Amino acid sequence: MTILKLTLIATLATVALAQEKKIQRTDLPPAVEKTVAAQSQGATIKGFSQEKENGQTFYEAEMTVDGHSKDILIDASGAIAEVEEQVALDSLSAPVKDGLQAKAGSGKIVKVESLTKHDKLVAYEAQVLTGGKKSEVQVGPDGKPLDHEQ
Repeated sequence: MTILKLTLIATLATVALAQEKKIQRTDLPPAVEKTVAAQSQGATIKGFSQEKENGQTFYEAEMTVDGHSKDILIDASGAIAEVEEQVALDSLSAPVKDGLQAKAGSGKIVKVESLTKHDKLVAYEAQVLTGGKKSEVQVGPDGKPLDHEQ
C-alpha cells in the first residue's frame, strides 16, 4: 500500500511539473508582453515560463531588480495574478521574522520573499536550509501561521 501511495505521489508530481514549460519572450501573448514591458523597466529578465493552474494559463516572468529576485505571474489577459519579490530578512517586522524562524526550526533561512496576490500582501515565504536540504515555510503578513499555504 505504501509503495502504491509513493508511486501515485511521484506520478502526480511529474504531471504537475509537466504543466510548466520554459518559453521565449516572443511566445508571450500581446497583452502579457505589454505587462512584462511595463513591469520589467530597469530589471534584468532571467526567463519566462508558461503554466497551467486549474485549467487557466499563466505566464511567469523571472527577473532581477536592484539586485533581488522578482517573479511575476500574469494571466492571459495581461493582469498580474501574483508577485513574489525577495526581501531582506532584517527589513521584516519582528513578528514576521519570529514567525518564519519558528517555522524554520533549527534550519537556516537563506532567502525570504513577499507574496502578493491581486495587489494584496498575503504571505511571506522563506527558503530554509536544514542539514543540506532546502524547504519552504510561510507565514501571514502578521507573522502568524497560515490556515493554508499560499
